[in-house]
Amino acid sequence: MAITAKDVAELRQRTGAGMMDCKKALEENNGDMNAAIEYLRKKGIAKAEKRADRSTSEGIVAGEVFANGASGALVEVACETDFVARNEDFGAIVTALLAHRVQSTAADIDAFLGEAMSGSTNETVAEYVKAAASKTGEAVNVKRTVRFDAGANGQVGMYRHHNGKLSALVQITASSAEVANHEATKELVKYIAEHVAASAPIAVDRNGVSPEKLESERRVAEGQAREAGKPDAMIEKIATGKVEAFLKDVTLMPQPWVRDAGITIAQLVADHAKKAGGDITVDRFARLQLGAE
Repeated sequence: MAITAKDVAELRQRTGAGMMDCKKALEENNGDMNAAIEYLRKKGIAKAEKRADRSTSEGIVAGEVFANGASGALVEVACETDFVARNEDFGAIVTALLAHRVQSTAADIDAFLGEAMSGSTNETVAEYVKAAASKTGEAVNVKRTVRFDAGANGQVGMYRHHNGKLSALVQITASSAEVANHEATKELVKYIAEHVAASAPIAVDRNGVSPEKLESERRVAEGQAREAGKPDAMIEKIATGKVEAFLKDVTLMPQPWVRDAGITIAQLVADHAKKAGGDITVDRFARLQLGAE
């Protein structure tokens, strides 16, 4: 297939590799972007794919924890300029959308946008956004939304960065309602949410990482070992070690805590569970950064 300048530019942005290397990688892999990324990593030209954190728009990621800490929601609302993002009219739109999300149990963004807007009998959330956008003079859209409901033995914690462009939500389950509502548990979910925002893990633990992702990392590690001239007898062992190091780096529980690198998140959870007098399990998290995928 024909390789376009746009394809080359995207690959360069995602890997940091040079233009000619990106062009060759795409040509060698028939334009397959993911295969080209893997090719560059095997060659040692790209260490890893860059996280998709480049801002593609302005706006706000708003959030709220409610129902006595058992539920929480995030809404990412985008606009065109930072000037509008700081505008009172835009802030009112975001506030209204978050208030609706608190009442909504929609499973995904499409269902959310298709619901009847709170306080209105004749317009959907999508129609409300379209009408409200006219007040700002810019295009406005709801890009993503998340809601967690933890139940009687759970707790939800949130962190929202001061610039309003990054928020994280964490859900835990405790061994009892008493443990869930203990001050140590409430402190813990806030600490973990803050850590998720700062460290951007991709899963709670290794069980949350797809087999496809692990196999890709293994192939990359094997390719790098061969490029480095390592003997065949050592390649599998080297690859296994690199995959384990990858899991330790990108999953939540083994990561060093951002507030104290001397302990892991797993140790932090264990310490707070002991203070609360029971067991605590981290169920899931969500991290919404403005403009990121």
